[in-house]
Amino acid sequence: MPIRVVRLGTPRHPDEGPRLGTVRRPPRGVRKEDYAPQDWFDHWLPELAPSAELVTWALSEPLTEQRWKRFERTYRREMGEPDRHRLLGLLALLSRQASFSIGCYCEDESLCHRSLLRELLREQGAELA
Repeated sequence: MPIRVVRLGTPRHPDEGPRLGTVRRPPRGVRKEDYAPQDWFDHWLPELAPSAELVTWALSEPLTEQRWKRFERTYRREMGEPDRHRLLGLLALLSRQASFSIGCYCEDESLCHRSLLRELLREQGAELA
């Protein structure tokens, strides 16, 4: 029952399970009661989003290869904080017994923290789709 890594707001896969939004802010202009029905997320988990400072820095200029590497180093450092590291471990453990997904809004996963989150979960032993 692997974890799916998805773009929030896209149609759900039939076997996706609950969707966790690993984003700093909920979707703009969407009422809370519409998050799940509109395929945004079932539960908001901002603890796995990059810090507000890191997001601001990343959006301040185009992400070149060098800037992406810096983003990756900083995000990995943030996710190494004890509470976040334990949360990643918990999700990895749950992936062996339950279906669920995690996601972000970014169109291009290769330049999104969810690609790094996928790697971090894999490093924790998670089963991934």
